[in-house]
Amino acid sequence: MEIQVVTFRLRGMTPERYEALCDELAPDVAALPGLISTDWLADESTNTYGGVYTWRDRSAIETFLKSDLFRLLANHPHLADITSRVFSVLQSPSAVTARARAVAA
Repeated sequence: MEIQVVTFRLRGMTPERYEALCDELAPDVAALPGLISTDWLADESTNTYGGVYTWRDRSAIETFLKSDLFRLLANHPHLADITSRVFSVLQSPSAVTARARAVAA
C-alpha cells in the first residue's frame, strides 16, 4: 500500500465553491483504478486544502499521474502551490491501529 498526500491553496475560489467541486469530482476519484480510499482535507484558516489518497501500489499512483483527471487538477486555474508526496505504509503497526479503529467504530 502507498499513501499520497496532496496539498494546495485556493486562488480565486471560495471554500464553498471548492466543496461543491469536490462533490462533483468525488465519483470520478472513487473510480480510479487501484484507489482504496481518499480523505478530502480543508483548513480554511490557512487556505490549505488537499487529500490523503490510499493506493493499492505505486503503479496505481503512476497511472493516476498520467490520467486526464490528474491533468485537470494539476492545471486547474483556482488551485495554487500544489504539492504531492508519496509514502510507503508500514504494514505491521498499521494493522494494529486499523484493528483499534475497527473496535472504536
